[in-house]
Amino acid sequence: MASFICRWILSFFLIATMALINQAIASGYYTTPKFKAMPWKLAYATFYGDETASETMGGACGYGNLFNSGYGTATAALSTVLFSNGYSCGQCFQIQCVKSKFCYKGFTTVTATNLCPPNWAQDSNHGGWCNPPRQHFDMAKPAFMKIAQWKAGIVPVMYRRVPCIKKGGIRFAFQGNGYWLLVYVMNVAGGGDVESIWVKGSKTGWMKMSHNWGASYQAFATLSGQSLSFKLTSYTNHETIIASNVAPSNWHVGMAYQAKVNFH
Repeated sequence: MASFICRWILSFFLIATMALINQAIASGYYTTPKFKAMPWKLAYATFYGDETASETMGGACGYGNLFNSGYGTATAALSTVLFSNGYSCGQCFQIQCVKSKFCYKGFTTVTATNLCPPNWAQDSNHGGWCNPPRQHFDMAKPAFMKIAQWKAGIVPVMYRRVPCIKKGGIRFAFQGNGYWLLVYVMNVAGGGDVESIWVKGSKTGWMKMSHNWGASYQAFATLSGQSLSFKLTSYTNHETIIASNVAPSNWHVGMAYQAKVNFH
């Protein structure tokens, strides 16, 4: 009898849980975990800047001050083939030094925040480390020093994409004006990246925003005086979520607004 009651309670709990999940899915506020760690691959890594990582602030992704935007010094600039015209911004990588006497044991996890541009004046195997088709990470010095001695300069590494673990919802930093909205997308979990964004004002339907550069997207529309919602699709998984009522009707440029949802 006790066994029967336990099974009945467990079945009831599972049914109730599934009902809550289905209700959340229907409301657009729940997404099942999609992104898994990818296989390890071989690349190379260097570093730029000093121990303060002051030279890594800003960057091609447009995250601005990386301390304020939550990325800190655990960041890297990607070579052209990894950067994918900015669609790789926000992706997270585990990196481990290999096959060098300068290696430390273990790995570190970094977020892609910048582009390491090609140097066509240098050979790809001698100075032009970020030239296509090389897969290369130019890391913030504090991040590099977790996997190797800085005097190594350049080391072979193994790397893999891993899920980005973030606290809270996706953040949207606004620029532009009442007729042109430019949004920088930050704190993206899951795959960490964004392929497409739509914006919806309280007086409009959904409008697809065009990719500006890095992690920024733009809409040429009159949206001032309206509360704003966003719909986002992941670049890696093509998963779509809706972030409703992210910004109030009195939003203005120079401010950042945080959604209640994120990728998984």
